[in-house]
Amino acid sequence: MEALQIENAITKTIGDLKDNGNLSGVDVANIADVSKATVSRWLSGKAIPHPKKQLVLSDLRYVVDRLAEFYSPDETRVWLYARNELLHGKSAIQMIHNDQTDEVLEAIERLGSIDYL
Repeated sequence: MEALQIENAITKTIGDLKDNGNLSGVDVANIADVSKATVSRWLSGKAIPHPKKQLVLSDLRYVVDRLAEFYSPDETRVWLYARNELLHGKSAIQMIHNDQTDEVLEAIERLGSIDYL
């Protein structure tokens, strides 16, 4: 039963990443540092992501949800991949992959701050 719950959560997370961040299976694979086939196996329930990969996916989903407050899904995808001044010239994808999600979230908070505008 627990595996089914994890599978459903992973499927929903990846679906939300597509809907809110315009991220494809290839994008998710690149961010999680796995193959596209691995993402397909996650979606079909043939495999469950390692806990570290689950953490990357949940962090990415949280970041995408926060960005959705400011951007459309297409703009969110661009923001994630582009080098960003708020991230000292790094991309959000690179930072999430390197377990620096907190710094990405701080940058997103600055997006809505009057001081930044």
